[in-house]
Amino acid sequence: MTAFDVGRRRAASEQARAAYDESAANYRQTVLTALQEVEDNLAALRILNDEAKAQQSAVAAAEHSLDLSTNRYKGGVVSYLEVTTAQSTALADERAAVDILRRQMTASVSLIKALGGGWNSANLPVVRLDSHPQTQTASEKAVR
Repeated sequence: MTAFDVGRRRAASEQARAAYDESAANYRQTVLTALQEVEDNLAALRILNDEAKAQQSAVAAAEHSLDLSTNRYKGGVVSYLEVTTAQSTALADERAAVDILRRQMTASVSLIKALGGGWNSANLPVVRLDSHPQTQTASEKAVR
């Protein structure tokens, strides 16, 4: 046993404490990042849900406008240009609604990932490409 180690044991002890502090800081940062991702995705889903409701109202209004334009055209009151304009507006609103739905699905997957939910290819459903499609019962359709 050495009587004089020039502070080697104290330095080793300080090094161990520094390594512990580094590990603890990395763990805290990982937890904070995970919580932030969950919160961000929850907020995104809430906002997208509000956007989807507003967009569905816009789609319904555009379809109503298209119906009115079509009826006015059939009645000979307006030209077909008004019908095509209403169709264009309805299509743009429907595309926006589909885009919001896509963003909702992406945020849902991101939320599941942030929560630690995982999956692998073994858990995915198998899709068979048969030349004779099987008929599904009402309960099977409800499940899908």
